[in-house]
Amino acid sequence: MAVTKVLLVDDSPVALAVIERLLAACEGIEVVGTARDGQEALRLIPMLEPTLICTDYHMPGMDGLALTREVMARYPRPVVVMSGSSGAVDAVAALRLRDAGALEVLDKPRLRPAPDATAVSSFAHALRCTSGVFVFRRRSDASEMPAPAAGGAVRMVAIGASTGGPQAIGTVLSGLPASFPVPVVCVQHIGGAFLDGLVHWLDTQTRLKVSIAVEGERPRPGHVYFSAQRLHLEIGTDGRLHHSAAAPLDGHRPSVTVTFRSVARAFPGACAVVLLTGMGSDGLEGMREVQACGGVTIAQDEASCVVYGMSKTAIDQGLARHIEPLGSIAERLQEVVGSHGKR
Repeated sequence: MAVTKVLLVDDSPVALAVIERLLAACEGIEVVGTARDGQEALRLIPMLEPTLICTDYHMPGMDGLALTREVMARYPRPVVVMSGSSGAVDAVAALRLRDAGALEVLDKPRLRPAPDATAVSSFAHALRCTSGVFVFRRRSDASEMPAPAAGGAVRMVAIGASTGGPQAIGTVLSGLPASFPVPVVCVQHIGGAFLDGLVHWLDTQTRLKVSIAVEGERPRPGHVYFSAQRLHLEIGTDGRLHHSAAAPLDGHRPSVTVTFRSVARAFPGACAVVLLTGMGSDGLEGMREVQACGGVTIAQDEASCVVYGMSKTAIDQGLARHIEPLGSIAERLQEVVGSHGKR
């Protein structure tokens, strides 16, 4: 197992000491240094060469957001931001952090009255997973794969994303006109506390109406529907939106694959799905089913992904009919649904 070398940044010496001790007991993690503020962290990075920066958000002087921006500009590497219970990161701040380059915003392990072993283990697991992510944006010669046209007019679009997804989804949706003639359903892996803020933010950034799906409602053109917190979102054969508390699929609820599969079954040959940036392979099997039913499959290209994972699995297995840079996906969607409305 590769060792995750962590630089901890927190203005509280007590928190630094306790978190360092907790992580020292976690397999595969080595705390190579600690810093009391962002400026000290920036001085230590070239000397310690950490594979990951784990920083508190609320700090005097250079806070977690400013530090993230400086790290990505000067010493690009994965950044995880900790949110303490006494100064939680709100949804808008979380979106700004991700826009600056932070890969995750995690709850800080509870330190009093005693650390929660399960929470510490989950925190350490997130650090290990994130440390292996390449944050460089690399160019790609990936080209579009030829394929026959879809079996019928597209009547439903579904989008799935994980790490880096909020900004990627925002880019796609903001490129669609208010007259976009079909509904859009979205699955984004995101902490429940940030979902409402994400939906509100997207609603202000696009011409479409963005909301959390209401059980049993019939999706309408020009509207975007997100799954509710910790529930799968499915399109029933009755054409209505339904939430499900079924077991997580591959560790995810909501699951991109669950939604993609339901879209394929409700609109065989008349659906389009988009797989965006993110870690893991959620959405792969759903895209396979969409391809099999004659639907349109689109994957974000490597060069424009924050994390080239979810879309990579689909591209590597030949499941993406179209491989597009992020900035071209909205145009491609308009093309496949026959919409060329003004932007």
